[in-house]
Amino acid sequence: MGNCIICGTPVDGEICESHEEDAVFEFRGTSPSQLTPGRYYRGTVDGYADFGVFIDIGDHVTGLLHRSELDRRLESLDWEPGDDVFVQVLDVRDNGNVDLGWSIRQREREFRGHLIETADGEYRPEDLEDDTDAEPSDESDAETPAAGELQAGATEEPEPAAAETGGTVASSGSVATETAAASTPTTDDAAESDSETEQEPALKRTTVDAIENQVGSVVRLEGEITGVRQTSGPTVFELRDETATVECAAFKEAGVRAYPAVELDDIVALEGEVERHNGDLQIETESLDILEAEARETVVDRLESALEQEARPEDVALLADHDAVAAVEDGIADAATAIRRAVMEARPVVVRHGATADGYVAGAAIERAVLPLIREKHTREDAEYHYFERRPLDGRVYDMDAATNDVTSMLEARDRHGEQLPLVVLVDAGSTVESVDGYDLLSLYDAEALVIDDSRADDEITDAVSVAVAPSLAGADVADVTSTALATNVAAHVNDDVRDDLEHLPAVSYWEDTPEAYLDLASEAGYDETGVSERREAVALEAYYQSYKDKRELIIDLLFGDGENSERPRNGDLAAHVSEQFRDKLETELETARENLTVEGVDGVTVSVLDTDAFTHRYNFPTTILLLDALHRSEREQADTYVTLGVGDDELHVRATEDVNVRDLGDAIAEAVPNGGVSVVGGADGHVEFLPGERDSVRDAALEALGETLA
Repeated sequence: MGNCIICGTPVDGEICESHEEDAVFEFRGTSPSQLTPGRYYRGTVDGYADFGVFIDIGDHVTGLLHRSELDRRLESLDWEPGDDVFVQVLDVRDNGNVDLGWSIRQREREFRGHLIETADGEYRPEDLEDDTDAEPSDESDAETPAAGELQAGATEEPEPAAAETGGTVASSGSVATETAAASTPTTDDAAESDSETEQEPALKRTTVDAIENQVGSVVRLEGEITGVRQTSGPTVFELRDETATVECAAFKEAGVRAYPAVELDDIVALEGEVERHNGDLQIETESLDILEAEARETVVDRLESALEQEARPEDVALLADHDAVAAVEDGIADAATAIRRAVMEARPVVVRHGATADGYVAGAAIERAVLPLIREKHTREDAEYHYFERRPLDGRVYDMDAATNDVTSMLEARDRHGEQLPLVVLVDAGSTVESVDGYDLLSLYDAEALVIDDSRADDEITDAVSVAVAPSLAGADVADVTSTALATNVAAHVNDDVRDDLEHLPAVSYWEDTPEAYLDLASEAGYDETGVSERREAVALEAYYQSYKDKRELIIDLLFGDGENSERPRNGDLAAHVSEQFRDKLETELETARENLTVEGVDGVTVSVLDTDAFTHRYNFPTTILLLDALHRSEREQADTYVTLGVGDDELHVRATEDVNVRDLGDAIAEAVPNGGVSVVGGADGHVEFLPGERDSVRDAALEALGETLA
């Protein structure tokens, strides 16, 4: 009978059952069956596989840490073979395979005890003859425990807070000149004993961008809490000051919330030691105080002033002379400011874009600008995976299905990871009244949204989002503008460092009539007309496959593969290869469509009608919309006023050489077929939906309305 090394209660072994997860074990057994599921073990990285990391537990047993058990992407781990790591044994299978789990604690000092497990049981290191095995594996294990931690066999005694004991002024790096107010209460005895001892100076405030050169020093930070998450070890607070964001680990005891009074959005003063944790800068918190009254207002004013000054572009310099883009110059600045603020405030940026060539290229432009900004403003090496996401959207309406998906995801991220609510950026979608319900759902949770879209937008959208970059709302002609032309200009003002990377993208987004200014930009960037066309076609094809995924790496290779400013020249032939597949597939479908067109003359208007359900492959490339666009471009020379009408079982799409307002067309059809369940989706540039039983009536009404409108 002995005493538990953590709590001292009598136990048969060395640790009581309730504290097994607080200790780390060094395994000296010879068989997987000798491991104890649920315990944490020191291990050594053996190697990587596509599905996880192999970890050697001792000299005789290897286990698998599956990628599904990680709290980050496998690619973001910076472990190298031979590195010491800490993992939890989840299960030992009958065949001897060992399933491992992630441990947020990756240093021995973060555990409250250290034991050695052998085939016979567990022992204290000092009880074994080979004392050298009990020594720490690296310098970090021998450090003095942070506030709230206990080492094996230690007696728990409260440590004085850093504010009471003073601290060490950071020895390197730039620091602010403000000095924390001294708060060192002393008793009479203490005053008597220390009367001849000079009081240590209080810590000066430093900033997050200055701590990289202060590893090992104790620093003081002031800022806003932008994230709180509880791990199985410490509580991790995310603190943002006027320069950047850093994670701060505070340990009370394993899995117990430290500083429970501190919540999201609190303004705090924090003191702690700067360390590196798995390659990331992190503060080991020694004290954390919520600021109130004047102290709080001082920090709030400092944060807001710095945010506004840094987030807003000094001036707007458009990529090229383009009237439709110039019409929304102020909106471009406002959108860039909103995105930059979100990054600086540690709010995730979620880009929603149409699953089309224009949508993907526009979304990729925003991504190209935001990712390096996130890496600059956040100390976590995997920050881009937490603070940016690009999600393709089915169609050009931000409907309740999409909004519900986003709300569910953001609430899960808030509850599981302590993340703030995101900024949702709609690109090439979301500018018509059909999206208002989706925005209203976001607003109920105070989640901000903005829109960048070349469609003919509805006035109602301006009250539903914080910023609307839509030239039609400014009265501009939108016939020669794409969403990419708008989004690249926003992206260039989000991050001026990537401006050169973006210059060829507007040209990529045009299927025809590309403005000369954008062709010149592409040429200067090293992309000729063939290269531009190949990228457009390649992205259009890849946008179809797994349209719900961002395909980040593939899109990067296609759009930034072999230009003058390219970073990945090895993929120079990728766009050409994929675009050839695009042309082969599209031409096959066009031949079938041309053979099955029904051409009708209505009041001098030539209308070619295609039954899109009977004469297209609904589940093969190309999509109905892309096919109709290509068909109309190839056939429209047949008449001065030419219309391509695609009629399916319950949808009607129209393409015309003259301007057609689909909303007006839908109203005319609904009046002629009152029982057809006729509605318009996507506004003036959208499509008409109807009940399948009224298909023939809807078709006839559409032909009549087009004749009256365009004749």
